[in-house]
Amino acid sequence: MDLELNKDFIEKMKVLLKEDFESFIKELDKEPYRALRVNTLKITTDEFKRISPFSLKPVPWCDMGFYFDNNERPGSHVYHDAGLYYIQEPSAMAVTEVLDPKPGEFVLDLSAAPGGKSTHIASKLNGEGILVANEINSKRVKILAENIERMGIKNAIILNESPDRITDKFREYFDKILVDAPCSGEGMFRKDEIARKEWSKENVARCAARQKNILDSASKMLKPGGILVYSTCTFSPEEDEGVISDFLIKHENYDIVESNVYSGFDYGHPEWVNGNDKLKKCIRLWPHMIKGEGHFITKLKKEGINDYKGENKIKKILDKDINFFYDFANNYLDIDVNKLNLKIIGDHIYHIPYQLPHLNGIKVYRNGWDLGILKKNRFEPSHWLAMALKKDESRQYYKLKDFELDKYLHGETLNVDMEDGWLLVLADEFPIGWGKITKGILKNYYPKCLRR
Repeated sequence: MDLELNKDFIEKMKVLLKEDFESFIKELDKEPYRALRVNTLKITTDEFKRISPFSLKPVPWCDMGFYFDNNERPGSHVYHDAGLYYIQEPSAMAVTEVLDPKPGEFVLDLSAAPGGKSTHIASKLNGEGILVANEINSKRVKILAENIERMGIKNAIILNESPDRITDKFREYFDKILVDAPCSGEGMFRKDEIARKEWSKENVARCAARQKNILDSASKMLKPGGILVYSTCTFSPEEDEGVISDFLIKHENYDIVESNVYSGFDYGHPEWVNGNDKLKKCIRLWPHMIKGEGHFITKLKKEGINDYKGENKIKKILDKDINFFYDFANNYLDIDVNKLNLKIIGDHIYHIPYQLPHLNGIKVYRNGWDLGILKKNRFEPSHWLAMALKKDESRQYYKLKDFELDKYLHGETLNVDMEDGWLLVLADEFPIGWGKITKGILKNYYPKCLRR
């Protein structure tokens, strides 16, 4: 075979899969399936299908998900810059579908980077409730923030902490928690050369130990009656059924909940660990059985009933500098700023979701929806503000002509015959950034880190 796989891994899979092993190995030599998930915060799936330049085929388990051809490059299309979709491995879409977040709920994504599942959760929340997206890795959290910004999410807090350090802040706070646990990555072997090279029996054992600790932390933050979804992208029973079996023994107030299954989905295999029949309610996704990579998903419910939604512990800070934002909003925005919970942190103005506890003492990467920065006697809007607006929420906007699009994305100035001041820059009908007109010249505020 073309893929270089560890001999111990091959022998292990032979034992687990038996007569299915050959079809499994053959599938790993094929091109992986590629998909995107429509961002319904910005566009409906029907509207996106109507304007899409790509050949789309539906992902059966996600009504926002679509396969595209391997020769297509949606990552380089302006609709990607506009946040109309997120390029996501199709099997990974099943995880948030199992979690099933509802508008108004408080949801935690405990290992959130690069943001595929967090942005999926946000689309399900539809701007209501709270999403706390946590990522322990300081480099990966930057990518997470960029994706949350690009998708125009207004109700997210981004943390950069270890799971155990945030438990005291959020004890029994969340309605739903996703633990997409760091794992040995066997399910991504045909896509990830590093995962193949780093695999070992010892690494599998280390991952399983870490996963158990993460689940223990997560359990303390879930409300009674809440849902905790545990997922990995590995096949190892030690990291999958084994971790869940251990969790159920230690946490008798949890039970496995059955999830919707689709054609090609497999169930958990209790015979690979301790034989607990409840583990059959887990879900396994195999690359030789579906059009996607490997995944393991378990839906757990905590006993009890709790309708507590938290207290609004955030108080607005009355500061004369906040008036610079209000002046900007009055001149250039058509949104109800009275619904925003504004707070100045450093020189940035944030909208912080109501009913969020105080987060002092932990690493907060983004305190909420970053609206912009205070400069000397003025307010400068953020890219995140632009990406979370609709066209008609800006009093002045400019739709780029075809020949201007590349220029704007490269950071160039443009000649635009419009009234002086800020305007929302559109690609087709969708915001992609800010511009500021001075005497017919549009100064480009597209972020330097995103320019082509």
